[in-house]
Amino acid sequence: MGLGSTTKKLQKVADMADDLYTKLNEQREQLQELRSTVEETSDRVEDIDREQAEQRALLEAIAEEQGLDTDAILTEAVIEDAEATDDSSTDEADTTAESQSAPETTD
Repeated sequence: MGLGSTTKKLQKVADMADDLYTKLNEQREQLQELRSTVEETSDRVEDIDREQAEQRALLEAIAEEQGLDTDAILTEAVIEDAEATDDSSTDEADTTAESQSAPETTD
């Protein structure tokens, strides 16, 4: 084996290592950007949760001032939401069953 072919092989390995190093750095940068985005999103979610808690406290105070039972109102809303979900699920199931059992007619 001559020195020329060894040099070519070493150059090829060096080029591959350089490409790999470049890709690794790109991946590292992408990971850092992703971590930054996740941290920012987490901060936003915490802010939204805090604002929601403040708004809920204000609404409950106003409701209490007006003589409204917030627990009863929330319970009723949950029940209505569950019923609406059940109704839409039933409607979708009925529609699917009808479309599958409907005979095809061709004229």
